[in-house]
Amino acid sequence: MDGISGRPTPDLNGKTALQAADSPNIDKAAEKGVSGIMDPISPGVRPGSDTSHLSLVGYDPYKTYTGRGPFEAAGVGIDVKQGDIAFRCNFATKKDGVIVDRRAGRINKTKSLAKSIKNEISDINGVEFIFRESTGHRAALVVRGEGLSSKITGSDPKKPGKPPKKIKALTPEASETADIISRFVEKAEEVLDKHPLNQERSKKGELPANTLLLRGVGEVPAVEPIKEKLGLKSTMISGTGLMKGIGKVIGMDVVDVEGATGSVNSNIMNKAREAVNQLETKDFVLLHIKGGDEAGHDGDAETKKWFIEEKIDPAVEYLLKNMENTLLVLTADHSTPLTIKDHTGDPVPITMTGKGVRQDDIDSFDENTYKGGLLRICGEDLMPICLDITDRSNKYGA
Repeated sequence: MDGISGRPTPDLNGKTALQAADSPNIDKAAEKGVSGIMDPISPGVRPGSDTSHLSLVGYDPYKTYTGRGPFEAAGVGIDVKQGDIAFRCNFATKKDGVIVDRRAGRINKTKSLAKSIKNEISDINGVEFIFRESTGHRAALVVRGEGLSSKITGSDPKKPGKPPKKIKALTPEASETADIISRFVEKAEEVLDKHPLNQERSKKGELPANTLLLRGVGEVPAVEPIKEKLGLKSTMISGTGLMKGIGKVIGMDVVDVEGATGSVNSNIMNKAREAVNQLETKDFVLLHIKGGDEAGHDGDAETKKWFIEEKIDPAVEYLLKNMENTLLVLTADHSTPLTIKDHTGDPVPITMTGKGVRQDDIDSFDENTYKGGLLRICGEDLMPICLDITDRSNKYGA
């Protein structure tokens, strides 16, 4: 449950959204199982959704995380390969050398723009460029060739009213890569400037998507597939490109679910049903639920509380009724407090319930699960504990 935990807020009478929500089925899971709190990476570290999920499924983010770009690229359907350099991209609006809007007026139809870039800029000096649109103003870029380096900066100024940042090499070996990427952006601007969609937008008084902002650069990492690492046949269920990309990079099957949007309007029940279906042939399903994090970033207390009550709780009820001989783990990848509107390093609640699980005295799922039998664990502890509870662990020693 992405970003579901938080800190007390005056908007909920000094409670967190989990504490304020009426969620009997989530609480039932805690009552039937063992609970605790978890530092997704380590105490005090503010995790990204990418680094935290890598940790939760058994990968050391300090060794495997190179940047968000590779996961976003895989998530939009690009077949990334080890050694590729990948970026997250924004379609943006530039005027007189200054970024006017980092999201080009929140443009949401960019397929034709991406197609033109793809058709007109396939390679530069033998370096291949693979560009694909994502949702809204977003896109992904993969750069493939010999001698490339990810040790370069992006171009996103983070705020409007500033020029794009110059793409710079962080090491001497990366200077050629920085130059080639800069040339790609220049050529992309030429394509976008003359594109009929942007000309039409300008005539209507709408902001043209006439430049690209690159960020989240990273090299596609070499990772051991999850089947080999943990011995589990696994599936990722998510409505977000990032999580789909993580699943693909580490070798999980990724399924699309009707109505899964990665937002508060997502059909969580459909995702729960698909999780049960997948468990007929899989050992492990990661069911990712995003909407609570979105409400946390917005500081919207009522929506976060509503999302827990009306979206997550019924789905948990369905899971509890339809999963036999299965370990159900409820947790978060990080906290997104309503008062902060961003990720924090606070530990997250975690509960495990299923056959053979020890029961403690916890009877509700919220930030006070630290009193439970799991005590305080780190994200890297999660999969070993799950493997042990389900009798999949090997003995260490004689």
